[in-house]
Amino acid sequence: LSGRTLYVDPHGRGDHRTVQAAVDAAGPGYTLVLAPGTYRELVSVGTARPGLTLIGASGDPRDTVIVYDNAAGTPKPDGSGTYGTTGSATTTVRAEGFTACRVTFANDFLRADHPDITGTQAVAIKVMGDRSAFFHCRFLGHQDTLYADTVSASVFGRQYFSHCHVEGDVDFVFGRSTAVFEHCRFHTLARDVGFTPKGMVFAPSTVRANPYGYLAVKCGFTSGAEDGAYKLARPWVPSSDTTAWPSLVVRDSRIGRGIDAVAPYTNMREQFPWQEQRFAEYRNSGPGATIHVPDNRPQLTPAAAASATRETYLGDWRPWSDAAARGHHLR
Repeated sequence: LSGRTLYVDPHGRGDHRTVQAAVDAAGPGYTLVLAPGTYRELVSVGTARPGLTLIGASGDPRDTVIVYDNAAGTPKPDGSGTYGTTGSATTTVRAEGFTACRVTFANDFLRADHPDITGTQAVAIKVMGDRSAFFHCRFLGHQDTLYADTVSASVFGRQYFSHCHVEGDVDFVFGRSTAVFEHCRFHTLARDVGFTPKGMVFAPSTVRANPYGYLAVKCGFTSGAEDGAYKLARPWVPSSDTTAWPSLVVRDSRIGRGIDAVAPYTNMREQFPWQEQRFAEYRNSGPGATIHVPDNRPQLTPAAAASATRETYLGDWRPWSDAAARGHHLR
C-alpha cells in the first residue's frame, strides 16, 4: 500500500479511530484499511473524495462492520423533523470511483423496538457515485437495505457488486442506478406478519431514458421465511419521477423456495403495473423459478440475453479487471 493509505482502528492503534475521521482526512484516491471491529457511526463520502477505497483488514467482512440504527421515521435530535429514507442511511457515498472490499454495511433498526415509528425504511448504504464497486461485502438490514441510486435522474450512475451478501425484507435492493450483481446472495428474512407477500427483493426505479437498470447474474436467492413468502420484485415509480420505467433482469441464477414461483412479481402502485415495466428472466433454476404461468414470468429471448451482460450494462468501465489488477481477489 502507498503513502496514501490510512489505517483505522477503534482501539487507537491506527491513524484514526473512526471511519468518518479517516474519510475527512483522506484525499482523492486514498485507501482506508479498517481493523476488525464494529464502527457504530454514520459515514459520508462526499464528491471531493473520488477513488476512495475501503478494505476490511481481516479478509472476512463479518469482522469489519459499519452500522447505525436510524430509520426514515426516527426524529432528528434537533427537533427539525425525521430523517426520511435517504437520511436514514448508515453510509452514504456520493463520490465517483468508490470501492469497498470485505466490509459489512448495516442498519440494525428493528421495528419491534420502536413501535411508535411508522417510517421503518432503514438504509444500510446509499450509493450514488458512478463507478462504485463492492467485492465480498455484506449489506444487512430489513426494509430498504441497499439503496443503489444516482446523484440525479439525469445521471446514469453505474455500480458493480461481486460476491456480496444482501439481506432484508421489503424492497431491500432499490433505486435508479445501473447496477450489476454477479455471484451475489440475496437473502429474505423471516418476518412475523400475518400477510403475504412479506416483502420483495428488488424495487428498481430506473429512469425512462436509461436503457439499463438492475442485472443479477449467477446469483442465489435464499430465505429464512416460509416457501413462497416473498416476491422477486416490484416496480418503484416515485412521485418525483412518474415517467420512470423500472428495469430488472435476473439470469442464470438459482432462486430458492422463499420466492413465489407462480407469481414472482407484484405492484407497488396499481397505476404502474409490473407488466408494463422492463422485467425479465433468463435460464434461472431452482424451486422458486418454476414457470407455472408464462405470463407471470417474462423471459428474454436468446438474442436479447446476448446483450444482457455486465459488459453491455457497464460500458467502458471494467471493475472486475480493475479489481484483479489491484489484488482484490474475486473468488
